[in-house]
Amino acid sequence: MAFLFYLKMKTAPIGIFDSGYGGLTVLREIAALLPGYDYLYLGDNARSPYGPRDFDTIYTYTLECVQYLFGQGCPLIILACNTASAKALRNIQQLALPKIAPDRRVLGVIRPTAEVIGNFSKTKKVGVLGTLGTVRSESYLMEIGKFFPELEVSQQACPMWVPLVENGELTGAGTEFFVKKYLGELLAKAPDVDTLLLACTHYPLLEPVIRQFLPIYPFGKEIKVISQGGIVAKSLVDYLHRHPEFEEKCSKHGHRTFHTTGSAEDFDGHASAFFGQKVRSSHVAVAHY
Repeated sequence: MAFLFYLKMKTAPIGIFDSGYGGLTVLREIAALLPGYDYLYLGDNARSPYGPRDFDTIYTYTLECVQYLFGQGCPLIILACNTASAKALRNIQQLALPKIAPDRRVLGVIRPTAEVIGNFSKTKKVGVLGTLGTVRSESYLMEIGKFFPELEVSQQACPMWVPLVENGELTGAGTEFFVKKYLGELLAKAPDVDTLLLACTHYPLLEPVIRQFLPIYPFGKEIKVISQGGIVAKSLVDYLHRHPEFEEKCSKHGHRTFHTTGSAEDFDGHASAFFGQKVRSSHVAVAHY
């Protein structure tokens, strides 16, 4: 009887998408602020990382995952992936949604971050650490410029950070080498930044190592390190408040469901480092959904 009742319950979870595990750091913060909602997380681990891929490929992969989440009943989706937000979100919102799901919404992580990042900086000089795809898109330069035109933004691609994090290499000589390498390259060209934005949802797991090495640089002790999870979570709370028509569509049973296009066993083995607790996922296929 209880099982039949569960089947009859409205299931319209908020979808959280990432190319791999990083979006779990965002889901963790969202669920902490909005614990009563249902969430469906999808990691496209089989095709990760997205960072080095071209625009068309990222758009195709992201749209397939968005369509999958729509098919699972999600009225609202957060692209908790900076690369997907940078290279696919605009076209999905403007070109795909009006045709395939005009009553659904897809949001990203770049705009909410751009809306507040200037509030953290006193020198008005900010460093952005991101994937190659995010940096090449210049999305942060454009979005931050809309809200804080006075900010001087310096970018640095960190192509080895996602593979390190995805493979659980959060400490050790190799990790330290690449953290120092990219920090050094950024601070060599922008030595007076006082705020570093971790513009990839994987990077918070490297934050302890980043903070470990900042003091070796001039003024490094004064540099703030900003992660996106809390920013995106607060932005979603505000969005649901301003759009009650979507807030009402979202089901609220406190369920968390996890899907991956890769191995569920591998996903479950790595996910706890990102989400803060053990998860049990299911393997799904999304290509050509």
